[in-house]
Amino acid sequence: MIIKILGSGCPNCQRLEANAKQAVAEAGRPDIQIEHVYEIDKIIEYGVMSTPAIVLDEEVKAAGRIPDAEEIKSWLK
Repeated sequence: MIIKILGSGCPNCQRLEANAKQAVAEAGRPDIQIEHVYEIDKIIEYGVMSTPAIVLDEEVKAAGRIPDAEEIKSWLK
């Protein structure tokens, strides 16, 4: 599984990335990779118009908000 954080690297994007890392650690899933996509053209390819956004296995799960670690963990099942 691959989690992608879409965003410019702003504080909200960094918080979302931290929440994703926390969720992966709490779920005990070292097999999950986390990537950060900064390039606006790649972000637009996902149809995302507001960041931060989170993508799991190429499916946009949330955009324009910061899901907490518990919500992200629920997607990892």
